[in-house]
Amino acid sequence: VISDGCEYLKQHTDKFDVIITDSSDPNGPAESLFEESFYSLMKTALKRPYGIICCQGECIWLDLPLIKKLMTISRHLFPSVAYANVSTPTYPCGTLGFIVCSLNENAKLTEPINKKLADELNTKYYTADIHRASFALPAFVRHVCKETKKYIN
Repeated sequence: VISDGCEYLKQHTDKFDVIITDSSDPNGPAESLFEESFYSLMKTALKRPYGIICCQGECIWLDLPLIKKLMTISRHLFPSVAYANVSTPTYPCGTLGFIVCSLNENAKLTEPINKKLADELNTKYYTADIHRASFALPAFVRHVCKETKKYIN
C-alpha cells in the first residue's frame, strides 16, 4: 500500500492475516507509525484469531528507548510479542530490529511456522536457523524487553 498507513487501516477491519510495516524513521511524517494508535489500528485490521504484525523496530545500538516504548505498546495490545534483530549491512550499525506480534496467545514467534518449508525455500539468506537466531538477543536488549512486561496490567 502506498498511502497514509493510518488512514488506510482505519478503513479496513478484520481483513489481513499479516501486516508488515517497513516505515521511514520515527520522525517527521512517519512518527505516527510508532505510536500506540497505529499499533491499535493494525490490531483491528488483523483477522482473528491468528493475525500477525511485523514492524520495523529500529537499531539496538542506537534506539533502546524507542524499542522499550514499542515493546511496551505491543505487550499492551497483543498476547504474543517478540523482538528480533538481524544483520542488515545497509543500515546504521549493521543491524535492524523487528517487533513481531500475534493475536494468538500460543504463537511461537521465535520458531518458523514450517521448518521444512523454511529450509526448502532456497533463499540466499533466510533459513529456519536464521529465523531462530534472530530472536537470540544480547543481554542488554533482553533486559529492556523483559522490563516492558512490568508495565502491563
